[in-house]
Amino acid sequence: MQNLTFGAAQIARIPSDAKSRIHVLFVAKHVFWQGGLHHEDGNHAVYHSEIRRCLEDIGLDVSLADSYEALFADPGCDFIFPLLNRGGFLNSEMMLPLLATRLGIPFLGASAILRGISDDKHASKLEASARGIPTAPWGIFRRGAPLDPGNCPEGERLVVKPNASSASWGVRDAGSWAEARLAIEAIQDEGHDAIVEPFLIGSDVEVPVITCGGNPAIMPMMLFEQADPAHLRTYEEKRDLVEREQKYSLVPFEDEAAASAIADFTRRMAGTFFPFDYGRFEFRYNPETGSVNFLEVNLNCNLWSRKVFGVSAALLGWSQQDLIETILCESLERQGVLNFAESLAA
Repeated sequence: MQNLTFGAAQIARIPSDAKSRIHVLFVAKHVFWQGGLHHEDGNHAVYHSEIRRCLEDIGLDVSLADSYEALFADPGCDFIFPLLNRGGFLNSEMMLPLLATRLGIPFLGASAILRGISDDKHASKLEASARGIPTAPWGIFRRGAPLDPGNCPEGERLVVKPNASSASWGVRDAGSWAEARLAIEAIQDEGHDAIVEPFLIGSDVEVPVITCGGNPAIMPMMLFEQADPAHLRTYEEKRDLVEREQKYSLVPFEDEAAASAIADFTRRMAGTFFPFDYGRFEFRYNPETGSVNFLEVNLNCNLWSRKVFGVSAALLGWSQQDLIETILCESLERQGVLNFAESLAA
C-alpha cells in the first residue's frame, strides 16, 4: 500500500491554449441524448448529456462517441473521457480502459486492472479487511462453483446481488439460506457471480475522492439519509424510474467522530487504487450505535451534479464545471498530456 499524502481539494484550470490543442474523445452510452429520463437507464441519460455540455462549456476540443467500436481503431484523439461503463456484458467497465491502453491513448480514471479490482465487491472487501477496516462478513458465489451453504454469512436478513453490480442493479434480499440460494441461482443464470452479506441497518456515507496537486483529496462527505434505515434501496429508485415510497435525502455528513474514522479508513483504502483520478468510497453508518462498516469502492463513478460528487462540490462553492475541469486537469497533467509549466500558467 502506498504511503499517500492527502491534500486539500482545490480547483485546477486547464490553460486556454491547451484547451484548443488537446483533442478529447468523450465516450458514453447516452452522449447524444437530448431528452429527459431514459426508459431503462433513467437519469443516467441526463447525466451523460450534462457531462457533454460541461466539456463543451469548458472550451475543450471534444469529439463524441457512444460505442466501443470508436476505439477499435485509433480515433485520432489525445485523451479519452470514458463513461461507457455498463455495456451490457460482464465486466464491461474494463473495456474502454483496455481499448485505450491497447492504442496507447491516455484516458481519465483508473487502469483496467484497478477498475476490475474495485468493481469486484469481493476483492475490494478483501482489501478493506486486510487493512483492518471494519467490514461485515460476506460470501462470494462464483458461477460454476458449488453452492456451499457454509460460505453464506449468518443474518436474519441477507442482501444478495451481482458481485459487480452498480447502482444496486439486481439487488435482492433473503431471510434464509434457501431463499438466498434461489436468489444466487437467479443472478448466476443472468450471467453474474453473486455476493451475499447481512443487511446492515443505517444509511450510506459516501466519500468522494479526487486528485489535487498530484495527491488524493477527500471532498465533503455525504450521507444518504433514509427515512427508514431498514429499507433496501433499489436500482429503480437510484435511477428515478419509480416514485420513492421510502424517502431518502442526500445531506452533509455531520457526525464528526464517525467522519474522522471514515476519513482514516478511506486513506487506507485509497493507496490500493491510486492513481484513479476520482472515486467514491462507501460505508454503512448506524446513527444509533455509531458503527461504521466498509461497503464498496466505486472508481470512475457517477459525476452528475445531483449525485454525491456534484452536491459535495457545491458545498465547497464549486460549480459542476469547476469539478469536471479539476478532475480532467489533474489527469491530463498526471499523464503528461498537460505539462506542469502549462498548469502553472493557467
